[in-house]
Amino acid sequence: MEPGRPDGPIVNIVGEKVALGPRRRDLLPLYQQWMNDFEVTRTLGVGWRPITWEFEEAWYARVSQNEREIGFTIYERASLRPIGSTGLHDVDHQHRTAGFGIVIGEKDCWGKGYGTEATVLTLDYAFTGLGLHNVILTVYADNERGLRAYTRAGFRVIGRRREALRRGGQANDVVYMDCLATEFEGSILRRLLD
Repeated sequence: MEPGRPDGPIVNIVGEKVALGPRRRDLLPLYQQWMNDFEVTRTLGVGWRPITWEFEEAWYARVSQNEREIGFTIYERASLRPIGSTGLHDVDHQHRTAGFGIVIGEKDCWGKGYGTEATVLTLDYAFTGLGLHNVILTVYADNERGLRAYTRAGFRVIGRRREALRRGGQANDVVYMDCLATEFEGSILRRLLD
């Protein structure tokens, strides 16, 4: 399937390896499966708690109606299989800021550059599509794969909250990173404005 075909999912942004499209209610069972895999959520701020169907439905209802939340499903471009989710939260058009989040839920897709490209596409949307200027994220210091992906996508470390995360009796630092529109390169959406 090629993105944009009637028999495939709706996609908004197409990269080389991944495509981004709107979150979908029919994918809630898959989103819930990812959030209940503690290996997947180990690097997320959601904690290790079982996610019920009711919780997932309430989350979807809340974020799909919130103008300050913009979320995408990440598709593997070759197959259009949903592999994760990315998005912007706390979007503030006055100050031109937002927070960033991502999860690659399909573990066979880890280490293939999908997260990096999905991050770049989301930043492109934030800066080119929405006109934002600053996007921030937090990442745990032991998430080496995430730190590498965010750095390759254009984020820079701006600070560290020492031993602010406790997991399994271990203390871990929380790293703060941001990216500015003036530092972002490689927009594929810019062609839509020309």
